[in-house]
Amino acid sequence: MAHDHEQGQERGHGHGHTHGHHHEDIDWATMGPMLERNAELAAPQNREIAAWLHQWQPEPTLIADVGSGSGSISFLLAGIFPKAEVIAVDPAQPLLERARARAAREGLTSRVGTLQAELPEGISELPPADLLWIGRALHHVGDQQAALAALADRLAPGGAIALLEGGLNPRSLPRDIGFGRPGLQTRFDLADEKWFTRMRAELPGAKAVTEDWPGLITEAGLRHAGTRSFLLDLPAPLSDSARAHLVTELSRRREMHADTLDADDLTTVDRLLDANDEQSLHHRPDVFLLSAQTVHVGVKG
Repeated sequence: MAHDHEQGQERGHGHGHTHGHHHEDIDWATMGPMLERNAELAAPQNREIAAWLHQWQPEPTLIADVGSGSGSISFLLAGIFPKAEVIAVDPAQPLLERARARAAREGLTSRVGTLQAELPEGISELPPADLLWIGRALHHVGDQQAALAALADRLAPGGAIALLEGGLNPRSLPRDIGFGRPGLQTRFDLADEKWFTRMRAELPGAKAVTEDWPGLITEAGLRHAGTRSFLLDLPAPLSDSARAHLVTELSRRREMHADTLDADDLTTVDRLLDANDEQSLHHRPDVFLLSAQTVHVGVKG
């Protein structure tokens, strides 16, 4: 399962890249542009998801992007649903400031607003919405069922929740890259799972729950209306921006998992990150980006 909630939002492809983004030690000056670049890469996938949502909400008047970061998805939704007002909801004020600055630049201040709020505590301030987009934000909340129920309460009658959770971890390299032990990305998956389990356990009010998202949607009092997965397929040769994204993500994950991966794998990762090595991510011709994002829809009434 891919856990990082902004592959689809802004925060990357796969897990762990900004888990705990509410923490005060985040460098927002660096994080904002990186999140926006990630969202640009995933934009074709997110446009496809939004188009699929038309069947439940052809002309919403109010949309909330919960866990919005600096609002890349908010602006995408504003473009796809031209009659809608969109609210970017996030606890990080520096990212919301970026959203407001973009709205001003693009002449969208009347249509794209912001709300600083934690999920689920601050969500009661949200007016009843026709569409709630929740892109990998729910798993950052200790009691996911209670948070989903709070979100369902903020839906207007007939409104829909688009819950982006699950999917497949990304792949960007062959199983055998020509050096090191084959299967590096699979071992990263295992390290991610260990990290994610610890992250969940340390959340305030953490409650274990079976990750049956349609079942959780039903338990929240909504009708499970559909589930579908969407592919992000960027084959080799990658664009410079996609390649830079992968370098940044691998560097972050190396730091995250330095105590989990073994010495041989760390040596392999260091070579992949070495701009002077022709076999690194910077230069090799076989680098790609492939991932899948799963979306579950719940409808009120």
